Amino acid sequence: MSFLREVIKTYILFVGIFFIGRLGLYILYFDRLSDISFLESLLTFVYGLRMDTIIVSYILVIPTLLLAISPMRISVLMSRFIKFFVLFWLLIIIYMENATFPFFTQYDVRPNYLFVEYLEYPQEVFSLMIKEYKMAFLIAFIMMFIIGRVFWKSSFIDYNRVFFTSYFKRLVLLLPLLIVLFIGIRSSFGHRPANVTDALYSTNRVINEITKNSFHSVANAYYSNKKNSSKLIEKYGKMELKETYARTSKLLNIPYSDKQYFLREVKSHFKTTKAKNLVIFIQESMGSQFVEFSGGEKNLTPNMNRLGKENLVFTNLFSNGTRSIRGLCGMSAGFLPIVGEGILKREKSQQDFFTIASMLKPYGYKSSFIYGGEGRFDNMKGWYLGNGFDEVIEQKDYQNPSFVSTWGVSDEDLVIKANEKFKTHSQKGEKFVSVMFSSSNHEPFELPDGKIEWVPNVPKQSVKNAIKYADFAIGKFFELASKESYYKDTVFVVVADHNVRVYGDDIVPVNMFHIPALIVADGLKATQYDKLSTQPDVLATAIDLLGMDLKYPILGHSIFSNDKQEVSLMMFNDTYALRVKDKVAVIGQNMKPQTFTYKDEKLHPTIEDKELQKDALALIIVLNDLYNKKAYR
Repeated sequence: MSFLREVIKTYILFVGIFFIGRLGLYILYFDRLSDISFLESLLTFVYGLRMDTIIVSYILVIPTLLLAISPMRISVLMSRFIKFFVLFWLLIIIYMENATFPFFTQYDVRPNYLFVEYLEYPQEVFSLMIKEYKMAFLIAFIMMFIIGRVFWKSSFIDYNRVFFTSYFKRLVLLLPLLIVLFIGIRSSFGHRPANVTDALYSTNRVINEITKNSFHSVANAYYSNKKNSSKLIEKYGKMELKETYARTSKLLNIPYSDKQYFLREVKSHFKTTKAKNLVIFIQESMGSQFVEFSGGEKNLTPNMNRLGKENLVFTNLFSNGTRSIRGLCGMSAGFLPIVGEGILKREKSQQDFFTIASMLKPYGYKSSFIYGGEGRFDNMKGWYLGNGFDEVIEQKDYQNPSFVSTWGVSDEDLVIKANEKFKTHSQKGEKFVSVMFSSSNHEPFELPDGKIEWVPNVPKQSVKNAIKYADFAIGKFFELASKESYYKDTVFVVVADHNVRVYGDDIVPVNMFHIPALIVADGLKATQYDKLSTQPDVLATAIDLLGMDLKYPILGHSIFSNDKQEVSLMMFNDTYALRVKDKVAVIGQNMKPQTFTYKDEKLHPTIEDKELQKDALALIIVLNDLYNKKAYR
């Protein structure tokens, strides 16, 4: 069984190097782990092993294949090639582990997107290393030389031995080994493979960083940066940055400065001596067609309809995009849809990106993101924890849930958990802000029995029944909350992340971005707001109702402000629609901009409005620039 033995020894070699690096960081930063128990801190080595296994499993795929399929007659040549291949990765890993220490000292994180960016300037980086990190540089190369030489000369790992195992036995072992490596690469038996979010097991940021794997972090950053490179934005067109910011400032009616960008102080229209809590309940795929107050069905969502008649409703609200991460960002950070991958999954926005939690933290607010599924989905857990939220509650945190579907615990379990959380805050005298995210309205639409009357003439597992069940959970939440002391001291928002499946013949099916939203707050009169709005507008309105003057860069306005504009930016795949009142400019990658009027839920070609088209281009360039400069904070 030398085949299996040599593969295992190679795995242990790499994992051992990762362990030593992690142990070094653990010892070096142990004094910063005082807020967690010693036992919890030791879990870094368990969770870290998972991150390490992902990388080592990738590395081992090619050696495993070659060892299995190569004939005996080329054994010497092949064993040397495999040893060289492993040595190559071994040296890279040793260097990365050494580079982690000075990088951590400088930035307080493991190597990330900055490490990738610096690689674009090798001459400057080499000069910096020689000047500032001579000793670290020297130690790294000494270790690389010694370990590399020992590995090459030593017979401890001898791939040539494998070829003395019969060809048939090697082929028989190949499939099981590849399955094991696949499991290692995936490192999860859940719906989604493990990612960097799985390293975030603690509330202590430093131990979470120690748990990560530096090579994995850099590889993830490289992939993200490549997928979202600056060249991608150029496919939409070019414009001087000065002009883009001037146009965006005028379009959104938000003052801009070179130092603070769009950060400004906004005075509340509802000033109070006791600031309120904020709860935002985001509904998965709840389109306007399902809710009466936004022009939809009358009887499908009775709880939304009832709440809508008694509170503030948005009847002309359009979502950022067609994916949950666009809506989550819009309602948690007040940002608009950026070109490429969503903000929640982008490398530069994993820390120091504005959120309602980071805004309210200085005022003593406790914050949470509450979800019924796995927090790693769309990197939600990592993004929320990295940007000011104190806690992420996910599927594993529910004890004995009443119903579990493919996507997590039921919405009823979610609202019960949330209510208990808010009660605890209230009993402790703590102010709180929370984002809740439902998951019922998602294929395969698995729903618990006995909660709603199934919609007639449609399958049980259908969109309409999922919407009806989501509405049941909304009603349940407000039934529970209304009995608690925190209820009158809280601003509640119920809003969709996006519509259900977006489709249509238009280049951008604008009508399928139409979503409902309502705000419940003590003393707020029943109001129907019919002007065009965005998710950042809804967020700004909810913040206005908290009763405090606050500073924020949110790209929208409270509906109670005279600054509020009728503007909406929608992203459909890689195409954008900028709507100002009922005129729409559509721009896309390498395509000629077009202008339409929006009437009767359709786009109608009209006389070209070059200024509106330029405004659309300016806005998406600004969004990209704010992200790249980490200026949205």
